[in-house]
Amino acid sequence: MTVLDQTGKRRPVTSATALPDLPAVRDEVDAILVDFLAKRAQAAPGPEMTPLFTTLSSLLDGGKRLRAHLCVTGWYAGEGRGDRDRILRMAASLELFHAFALIHDDVMDRSDLRRGRPTAHHALATAYVADGHPPRRATAHGLAAGLLLGDLVLTLSDDLIRTGPGAEATWQIQPLLETMRSQLVYGQYLDLMATGRPCDDIEAALRIVRYKTASYTVEWPLRIGAALAGAGPDVHSACSEFAIPLGEAFQLRDDLLGVFGDPAKTGKPVGDDIREGKATVLMALALQSASAADKRLLRTAVGNPDLSDEDFGRVRDVIEHSGARRQVETMITARRHAALTVLDRAPFPFPAAEALREIAGIATVRQS
Repeated sequence: MTVLDQTGKRRPVTSATALPDLPAVRDEVDAILVDFLAKRAQAAPGPEMTPLFTTLSSLLDGGKRLRAHLCVTGWYAGEGRGDRDRILRMAASLELFHAFALIHDDVMDRSDLRRGRPTAHHALATAYVADGHPPRRATAHGLAAGLLLGDLVLTLSDDLIRTGPGAEATWQIQPLLETMRSQLVYGQYLDLMATGRPCDDIEAALRIVRYKTASYTVEWPLRIGAALAGAGPDVHSACSEFAIPLGEAFQLRDDLLGVFGDPAKTGKPVGDDIREGKATVLMALALQSASAADKRLLRTAVGNPDLSDEDFGRVRDVIEHSGARRQVETMITARRHAALTVLDRAPFPFPAAEALREIAGIATVRQS
């Protein structure tokens, strides 16, 4: 069997030239996670640990598996060969790292829902009461247990890496893993510092996007996969050139969904970013373009945790009328185009580039 490469010539199908099957990757990664967590739950010191693993399994049951897809596609982009199971286990470990980030993020934001279900700390609070403990301590227990679960999931992510790529490969990707993790923490801290203070500084909002989301969601999973394939500097450079604008577009879409999305599709209520006072590009653009009266409304309403649904509707109208929503859509389109343009000249096998085109569409044109 042969495939067409980017020059139009036919090449024989190998592990590097086969088109990555994204639905199959999802199923394979899910199977690895289910098996791995079942074994870790069985090895846990007692039945008291059951709520931790039950909550984690529920959290992992869903999601886009974007990081796993990018990691495996990065391996194909680097013309990876050999044991495919190793890259799948690495991809699964990145999904555990993502779960750690979500759990801690929800604790910090006091979020109630994630993917249409109670967040981890809420689920742990409910389990605490169901086990016969006093309801008055449920909230405090849930938050503390949520932090511990996040810590546990981070260690599980490391455990899965050790059982996957192997010692030599782990040593090769360690600098990438360390950078990914550090940048996520820096981004979370920048987000924390900016929350509650509406600001019209677009570049400051984009800086949070780059550290908190773009790097760990797109760039580092893609580059880790390429590194495990033994890719050279030109492939790594192209991975970053593709990933950075795509990662920004992914978060910009998330910001729009947080204000204008359908909760039935997003799995979480709209308006949380407004009530928390998140420093988003959407809000910065609205503050730049709104009338004086509308700016006063935004500065009063944004960051108010008790904001009524009616007042949130007024804020959303101001954002819409300011043109900020349209501007963010334009930014998403421009960044998606920039990422796709990189693929036209990237030194990737043609099927890998095509898979990345598909992922770019999934990441930026979505309703959840």
